[in-house]
Formats: sequence, structure tokens, C-alpha cells
Amino acid sequence: MQPDERREQILECAMRLFGEHPYAAVSTTELAREAGVARGLINHYFGTKRDLYLEVVRRLVTIPRFAIEQLPDGPLEIRVSSAVEWFLDGVSRNPKAWLAATGGWDPDVERLLADADETAADRVLEAMGLSADTGELRAMVRAYGGMVKSACREWLVRKELSRLQVRVMLSTTLVALIRETAPRLRDDRPPVP
Repeated sequence: MQPDERREQILECAMRLFGEHPYAAVSTTELAREAGVARGLINHYFGTKRDLYLEVVRRLVTIPRFAIEQLPDGPLEIRVSSAVEWFLDGVSRNPKAWLAATGGWDPDVERLLADADETAADRVLEAMGLSADTGELRAMVRAYGGMVKSACREWLVRKELSRLQVRVMLSTTLVALIRETAPRLRDDRPPVP
């Protein structure tokens, strides 16, 4: 097997194992056995177990240049639809690993965060005068909550956005979700490409 193929084989195996088990529960011996390679080969290609784990996370959360280059020409809606479809395809190929890479493994913290997301969804729907009894609307607001967290990191950590810019982005997005997306979710209409 060529070095690039062997490296990819190890990486694919690591994605699966780190998706199924917490980081601390996966040993380099187990990784090597599952990949069918000597343990030293893992160190040769990736360094430490931590370095391999970080490469798995990087692979799962980074959009490669070729994905952008493959987008079709045309209107914004078609390009957005294609980009979202590409992203969702990638997530669906490695769902457990993607969830582990983006969510963490502490079940108590995950439960606490999930409860907080549910409460936040209830409050937003109530504030907007919408019924909290539909799963689709609750899911939409929870997804918006992910954007809220990310936008705040852009403001507070990266300092790429100002507080005013974050307010404008979050406000206009929520208005669009309430006015345009919520009715389509309730009506079960398919999205316009």
C-alpha cells in the first residue's frame, strides 16, 4: 500500500473508533490493530495519539478547497443548496465521529447543554408568538441557537465581528427564520432550489 493510502486507512479507522468511544478509551494499540498496521506506523504518520485525534477532528470540521471548486455556477440559491448538500453528505458518512468531534464526550455536560437548548427554544418561540408544540419549529430554533453560540465566539474570542454586527446578523436571521422558514416547515413545502 502506498504511504498516502496507508495514512488514509489509519485515519479512517481512527474516525470510526473515536466516533464510537471517548478519546481516553481508545488506545494506540487498538488503533493499530483495527487498522491492521504496526503501532509505530501510527507514530510515524501522526506522532502521538493526541496528534492523530486532532487530525481526525480537523478532517471532520474543515471544508476542503476542492469542495468550493466543485460548486456549480449559477444563482446564489443553487450554490448554497449544493454547498449544504456537500456538507450534509460528509456528516452522514461519519455521523458518530462528527458528533464526537463537535460535541464532546461528557454525558452530564451534554445533557445539561441539551436541556439548556430546549429551554432556550421554548423561550424564543414564546417571545416570537409561535407555538412550541411542533418539533420542526423547536428544531429550527435549536439550530439557530448553534449559530448564536458561534456568532458570539466570533465576537468575543476571535474578535472578527463587533457586538453590533453580531446583533444585526442574529436579528435578521431570526426574522428570516420566523417569516420565511417557519411557515415552510409547518406547511411541509420542499425548499426552492
